[in-house]
Amino acid sequence: MTVIDKVFKAYDIRGLYGEEIDEDLAWKVGHAAAQFLRSLLSGYERGQASSNRLVVGRDMRPHSDPLAEAMIDGITSSGIGCVDIGLCDTPMIYFAVNHLGACGGIQVTASHNPIEYNGFKISGAKARPVGDDTGLKEIKHIVSTLRRMPPGASLAPAQKADLWSEYRDHVLRFLRVPRRLKVVVDASNGMGGKMFPEVFDGTDLDLIPLNFEIGQGFSHPPNPLVEANLAQLKAGVKEHQADLGICMDGDADRCMFVDENAETVRCDLVTALLARHFLKDSPGSMVVYDLRSSRVVPEEIRSAGGVPRRERVGHAFMKKAMSDGHGVFGGELSGHFYFRDNYNCDSGAIAFATAVSVLAGQDQPFSRLIAPLRRYSHSGEINFSVDDKAGMMEQLARKFSDAKVDRLDGVTCEYEDWWLNCRPSNTEPLLRLTLEARTPELMREKLDTVEAILGKPVAH
Repeated sequence: MTVIDKVFKAYDIRGLYGEEIDEDLAWKVGHAAAQFLRSLLSGYERGQASSNRLVVGRDMRPHSDPLAEAMIDGITSSGIGCVDIGLCDTPMIYFAVNHLGACGGIQVTASHNPIEYNGFKISGAKARPVGDDTGLKEIKHIVSTLRRMPPGASLAPAQKADLWSEYRDHVLRFLRVPRRLKVVVDASNGMGGKMFPEVFDGTDLDLIPLNFEIGQGFSHPPNPLVEANLAQLKAGVKEHQADLGICMDGDADRCMFVDENAETVRCDLVTALLARHFLKDSPGSMVVYDLRSSRVVPEEIRSAGGVPRRERVGHAFMKKAMSDGHGVFGGELSGHFYFRDNYNCDSGAIAFATAVSVLAGQDQPFSRLIAPLRRYSHSGEINFSVDDKAGMMEQLARKFSDAKVDRLDGVTCEYEDWWLNCRPSNTEPLLRLTLEARTPELMREKLDTVEAILGKPVAH
């Protein structure tokens, strides 16, 4: 396997800096992405100055600056202009592409990976995701044919832009807090450490910052889905007697919530809670959820007068479903939340603004709002290391052949009182299992049955 084969993933490009990701690759990715995205423009769009440019941003990793500089050189050497918006969270790229009418954008980031990793997330016009089936294969092919030109071979201009004021205005459209809340915010030493002060300072929220320092590494891994990484946040919520806490990932497009008792609130339950909020203003609209989510999600959507849409895991599928069905809101178990009025894109900042608005509009604590949604026993996502992923999924389908079986994403087996989904990882030799049942006892029984087939789970 070549380095290029290794770093091009299903949804982005990612690897170890200096070994797999370097300035030479950044230049080639910039040049190739510009070539590909320009090829998608209509003749009219090519005549528009705003369409003939790409937006570039970067996270706080120490090698993101030189990678971004090389990428900008690669973009402009292709004849496409570039707007450099500097240090930003990944959702700000989605905003900038739409705000500026650009033909796409690239964020230099490795999201929740350790500090020694870096990579590139590419978006097309209107911030449409560029993944394996929507252009990343073509960009990979172009990259494999390129030779880097000498520095200064630019054929188009590059400019810097500060869009924080406009971005703040956009995000704060989602914030309505009739009563003041105390919130502990763990930025995980990621881009939330810059975004939160820029966007939420001066609002009617008492924000208690944790790990806002950026550029010097991580005090804990910047992945809020790992329960151990929430320890500082939970301690902070207890110490300050806060109304809630939030933990962001490295590039601040995902978040995890904890309630006033420092208990983790699963993201599918947040989806169910926020769905009601959006359906009040958009009755009859579609709400998208990923197939790992609890049955409580479609139940709550229907009871609020909405139309539930079950979808494959992954932002490319969620955003397409939102667009195709004119969905008002969507949520994934992983902490990605999607918004019609944010170009169908995900945003940690807007998820936070909406959640605190919902909570501030109630006279109940967070835990009490969530309590009615905890009516099933849900496993969360559990990983199993297997060599033959397809074969193991077939074994499960045979074992539970009397269930309602579908293959939207991996294999799903549904019974009246429990269900499971088992799907392959895109990047690792892992199967990912989610199982839910009416009672904890039934969930444990069914997990034991599945583990007899898949083996023992591996650590996250």
